[in-house]
Amino acid sequence: MPKRTTHTYSSEDAAPDGPDSDLFVYYCKYCSSHVLITDTQLQKTPKRKTDRAHVLDKKKHLVRLNVKEAGKILLKRGEGKQEKQFRMNCLGCELFVCYRAEENLDDASFIYIVDGGLSAVAAETNPQDAPVPPCISQLEGGLVQVAIEVEAGAQRSAITRVNADDVRVTIAAPAARGEANNELLEFMGKVLGLRLSQMTLQRGWNNKSKLLVVEDLSLRQVYGKLLEAVQP
Repeated sequence: MPKRTTHTYSSEDAAPDGPDSDLFVYYCKYCSSHVLITDTQLQKTPKRKTDRAHVLDKKKHLVRLNVKEAGKILLKRGEGKQEKQFRMNCLGCELFVCYRAEENLDDASFIYIVDGGLSAVAAETNPQDAPVPPCISQLEGGLVQVAIEVEAGAQRSAITRVNADDVRVTIAAPAARGEANNELLEFMGKVLGLRLSQMTLQRGWNNKSKLLVVEDLSLRQVYGKLLEAVQP
C-alpha cells in the first residue's frame, strides 16, 4: 500500500490576473470537504473523451488542491495501450476525485477532475445538491440499507461521521452479549424516527460493520436525518 500523505498544491506560475480576479471553490459532492480552488469554472474547461474528466491546465490556471494521495493504477485504453494514473482522494471521505499522469505532483502539467465528483456548493449549504453517498443504498421492495461502522463502549451514543463508505456510530454499550446491537437499533430508531419493527440489523464484513435495513423512508430522507444527527 502506498504511503498516504496530504498535499496542498498552489500553482505559482498561474496566479490570478489581479486582486479582483474570481476564485472558484469546489467541494466533494459526498461529504462537502473542500477539495479545489481555481480561477476558472470547471464547466468551462475541456473534457477528456475517455472518462469525461475535466482538464485543468496548471500553466493557464491557478490550481490549489486539498487532497490525499491514493497511489498509482494502470488502465487499459484499447489496442494494448495502458494509461497511468496517480490518483488523489478527498480528505474527508477518501472518495476518488482527481488524478494526474506524473508521479510527482509538482511535475504534473494537467490535473484531471473526476466528472461529477465536485460541486461548487457545499452539501451542508445546499443538501439537495449533494447525491446520497454509496453507504446508503436502495434495496428491492422500497427498503433502504445503511452501512454502519460501530464503535462500542464509547462515552455516548452518537453519529460522528457520514462518508462515502459508511456511517460512523459510537455506542455506549459494550460489544459483548449483543448489548451494542440493541442499543444501536434503539439509537438509530430515534435518529430516523422509526419503530424497532421497521428496522433490521445484519452483520457486515467485519466485527465493527453492520448493515441496517429500514422501511418507510426514502434514500434522501435517510440521508437527511443522518446528516442532521451528526455530532463532532
